[in-house]
Amino acid sequence: MRSVRGLLPVFGLLLATGLQADQWNKTWQVGEKPELRVYATDAAVSVEAGAGSRIEAAVTTRGWDIGPSGVEVSAHQNGSQVQIEVKVPHMHMSFGPRSVRLEIRAPRELIGEIHTGDGSIRLRGLKGNLRAETGDGSINGDDLDGTLAARSGDGSVHIAGRFDSLQLHTQDGSVEVAVQRGSRMESSWRVETGDGSARIQLPRDLAADLELKTGDGSIHLDLPLTAKEQHREHDVHGKLNGGGPAMVIRTGDGSISVGAS
Repeated sequence: MRSVRGLLPVFGLLLATGLQADQWNKTWQVGEKPELRVYATDAAVSVEAGAGSRIEAAVTTRGWDIGPSGVEVSAHQNGSQVQIEVKVPHMHMSFGPRSVRLEIRAPRELIGEIHTGDGSIRLRGLKGNLRAETGDGSINGDDLDGTLAARSGDGSVHIAGRFDSLQLHTQDGSVEVAVQRGSRMESSWRVETGDGSARIQLPRDLAADLELKTGDGSIHLDLPLTAKEQHREHDVHGKLNGGGPAMVIRTGDGSISVGAS
């Protein structure tokens, strides 16, 4: 399994330097468009498209054992649905750096729901209905296709792909979105950051009712709007390509930039 083999040199290095490390891995055979659910209390999670009709998962720890007295990993399969849970103890004696990483390879087309309390999330090469949420960490998505809802309590959000629906929110961090050609708005889209800039690239032929609003920052728009209304310096409304579903882009404290992809 590529994800596991790639972790072995790191695993050996941790042992050579005297740091406690452990590893867990498992593979499931699934059907077309499987459903993947991940719940982690404290772990960096990456999910990327792999070959074949299987889901492969590897958990690697640093400074932790995997087991009842350390990091607990449980996994269940019900048909084409796979659920993985990673629980890290809340109370522990710290004698050095500790980390938990969950790496997953899955079929490109899937339904995915990824939750982690503290850690980054990375999605790559996936198509389908995707949800990602972290309490504290960045969210990165590359070569995505379909619908995406992503939320971070504290971290940047960087996303690229072809989308039908897009909902992005971070309390504290920048947002960068590259929407590729072929995207279509089946419903309203929303991109928000409480504290940080928002940089959005859109296809020139995308039809939308655009609403840009910032509490404290500049707005730079490099796409033609019709029926443009600028109520204040920090609030711009208008129609792209005749208008369509609402696209709301808001920042509490930061600039907004919208241009062509």
